[in-house]
Amino acid sequence: MKPVKNVFTIVVLLLSLILTACGPSKQVTRIDTKEVTDLSGKWNDTDSRLVSEEMVNDVLSRPWLTDFLTSKGKKPVVIVGKIRNKSNEHIALETFSKDIERELLNSGKITFVASKEEREEVRDERKDQQDFASAESFKQFYKEIGADYVLSGVINSIQDASEGQKVIFYQIDLELINIETNTKAWIGNKKIKKYIGQDKYSF
Repeated sequence: MKPVKNVFTIVVLLLSLILTACGPSKQVTRIDTKEVTDLSGKWNDTDSRLVSEEMVNDVLSRPWLTDFLTSKGKKPVVIVGKIRNKSNEHIALETFSKDIERELLNSGKITFVASKEEREEVRDERKDQQDFASAESFKQFYKEIGADYVLSGVINSIQDASEGQKVIFYQIDLELINIETNTKAWIGNKKIKKYIGQDKYSF
């Protein structure tokens, strides 16, 4: 019986090797970062980029900007505040915030200041300079520029699914608020609706 057992073991091992060799192979292809790719239907880099571009174009075309330039004679100073994720999925909010910052800053129409976390890091560096940098090179306190407006918002989503089909609806709301008066200078809204279909039967 022992030879039969050994033969059986060898056959099992050979079958395992054959199945492993015939299994699916992974292929990685580099694609353009601006190419639209929707694999799962969830929020992705394309949504982040397109929403930020569209909403920044909208906020920069509204009357508040012209009114500020006329009354103050300078570009407004803006900071991106908290953008909350109230959707049903994980969203890389930092990526979305940075997309907005980049579009606003590169427009050349506003002055941008660092976020709360970034300011704390810079202040720590400035504090170290008081003790260790030369008198000619250390940077002084109380020279920061205060923001005129803060841009904040929220991302919501609604999902509806049945029998292998799903619809995901996203609503992105952003608001530009005057820090001194608490008045809202602009409210932007973007909606995205995705249908994810799946064949009920596959052969």
